Amino acid sequence: MLISEMVAILFPHLARVCIDQVFRAGTTVRIRARTGTMEAACPDCGTRSWRRHSHYERRLSDTAAGGQELLIHLRVHRFFCRNTTCARATFAEQIPGLTVRYGRRSVPAARALRAIALALGGRAGARLSLRLATAVSRTTLIRLIRGLPEPPLAAGPRVLGVDDFAYWRGHSYGTILIDISTSTVVDVLPDRTADTLAAWLHAHPGVEIVCRDRASAYAEGAARGAPQAIQVADRWHLWRNLGEAVERTLTRHRHHLPSLVPALSAQPAPAPPAQAPTRPRIPADRNDRIAVRTRERHAVVHALLKQGHGVREITRRLNLGRNTVRRFARAGNPEDLLVHTGTGQRPKALDAYDDYLRKRWAEGCTNADLLCHELRNLGYRGSSTAVRQYVRPWRAGLPPTPASLRPPTVRQATGWFLRNPAHLELGEQHHLDTLIALSPQLAALRVHVREFADMMMNRRGRDLEAWINAVLRDDLPDLRSFVTGVRRDQDAVTAGLTLPYSSGPVEGHVNRTKMLKRQMYGRANPDLLRKRLLLAD
Repeated sequence: MLISEMVAILFPHLARVCIDQVFRAGTTVRIRARTGTMEAACPDCGTRSWRRHSHYERRLSDTAAGGQELLIHLRVHRFFCRNTTCARATFAEQIPGLTVRYGRRSVPAARALRAIALALGGRAGARLSLRLATAVSRTTLIRLIRGLPEPPLAAGPRVLGVDDFAYWRGHSYGTILIDISTSTVVDVLPDRTADTLAAWLHAHPGVEIVCRDRASAYAEGAARGAPQAIQVADRWHLWRNLGEAVERTLTRHRHHLPSLVPALSAQPAPAPPAQAPTRPRIPADRNDRIAVRTRERHAVVHALLKQGHGVREITRRLNLGRNTVRRFARAGNPEDLLVHTGTGQRPKALDAYDDYLRKRWAEGCTNADLLCHELRNLGYRGSSTAVRQYVRPWRAGLPPTPASLRPPTVRQATGWFLRNPAHLELGEQHHLDTLIALSPQLAALRVHVREFADMMMNRRGRDLEAWINAVLRDDLPDLRSFVTGVRRDQDAVTAGLTLPYSSGPVEGHVNRTKMLKRQMYGRANPDLLRKRLLLAD
């Protein structure tokens, strides 16, 4: 493969120039190139000219090559404009795909930096560009974002999604508009008022369906700005509103929840108090690792002593401490060393009260503070912490404390009503059946929730009126309040329960907006947030 063909494949933006030299300067790879242009068109009047005025060198920062920063030294020509009526006397040639007027970066490098800036913002983008060997500052990336033109929008999308987001939660809000068909952001409005939305819809005709939540401002704005459009209430918000009504209803009937706790007589009887632990074994009965090692070392030390070796020589041979060897040498019997070695039972002030503590422990008194109070009457002068540590090994034999029997919460009971019956566990289904058997109102509530869920899942919005009338016949004040809200927005609710559209894509972009806000840490103005929302891939 020829060098020119390789360059055309790896660096297609350099295919229109002649490369004279490639060399390294420090950590930068540099390319010297020139143009072979014989004529060029004036950027103002378009007249082509072959009269060269001069030439000069441009330095362009390019995308990294092999992880190394790449700088292009490009020699270009300046031409005279042959049109005498043109205001421009001379002009510099531009290489398509490589240079732009006043550009200090190649077109591919500027495109890559714009993508990094839109994806990561200022500081994070600057850190990534440094890793890509194209170091720029955070302010440069922000300038690149602000310099990008917004996509033109002559008409509104056929299916429009509307939702609000917080610039400053609790104080100022904006509105994000989404094309539901393509799941792309079409515009960002500075507030969430009906007037602003109506004005936008007037300026961008063509909207046929508006997907929204149940906010009255968006309902009013859509009705005024696009009266011919069908408004679709989001099903998730409908289900959430219904769940709030169910929770309020269960709060009214929460006195039934303690009935779900099984009777105490059905619980197993508590275990008798644990007996006091047995006393530690005597040293002669010990056969653990420490006891075996102590007996072996005692035998070796005394054997070396009989051979006439001194303490220092034994210390060197056995690699033991001098005081350790002295202690083994002084002990006539290894059991004397095992009295307090490795047992965790060093002499304590409480040893004198051991019999009393074991007696009280066997009687069921396991409270260390109470035991300490009784010992003080017997002359003990220590702390309750020492008593607690003394009896801690005995607690291993105590039976586990039974879990307290508490009735389910209102939130848990609400989940039983709202979840798919096929996903309920056996115990939850039993609790739900017990509840509806205790209260006719809760039984009616369960029927209405199931019917609404079936209507929503199977897109049977035509049955909404019958469902509303059935609810109004029952004594369920909180569910009636939900129905009152549905009545005020019944056309949009019916469309939401019939058409396949929803505000799901809008909610996804709202979550992305929150991510961008956190990424920019509140230091950027709303115009930068708007650009990143509109121009993101």
